Amino acid sequence: MTDAADAADETSGAILERPGVRAVREAMRAAGIADEVRVLGASAPTAVAAAEQLGCPVGAIANSLVFEADGAPLLVLTSGSHRVQTEALAGRIGVRRIRRASADFVRTATGQAIGGVAPLGHPTPVRTLVDEALAAYEVIWAAAGHHQTVFPSTFAQLVAATGGTIVAVD
Repeated sequence: MTDAADAADETSGAILERPGVRAVREAMRAAGIADEVRVLGASAPTAVAAAEQLGCPVGAIANSLVFEADGAPLLVLTSGSHRVQTEALAGRIGVRRIRRASADFVRTATGQAIGGVAPLGHPTPVRTLVDEALAAYEVIWAAAGHHQTVFPSTFAQLVAATGGTIVAVD
């Protein structure tokens, strides 16, 4: 093995041992999802970037978006090919207002930083909505607690593991 390959392995290993990623892996195992966390070669700050690295459709990426819904955390797992229409969604779920959460609010609610927020592995349960469009994909890829980590799951596994409510988000 070359020095570069050794360095890459150490980097991947170090990423997999980060507390946020470990919490996600533990939650995956507890939910019956295979611990198949993959460390990407580069940061994947967007669904397009993740899909390019994984070789999958953008719609198969489950974006984990944290909002404030009347002041409480709300995690919306949306297909990478959709945008959340907050006003319409607020009406569907019976809240007055949904707005983007600050980075501090996201970290407090999930224990994870924006860009790597996973659908599970949070310090306390977060109300979760799952975009019905994700059901169209056999394999869904979601962040695993770090901006370079993802894991595969099925739609049914994602809904069950998060206790999420299936909704149209767009």
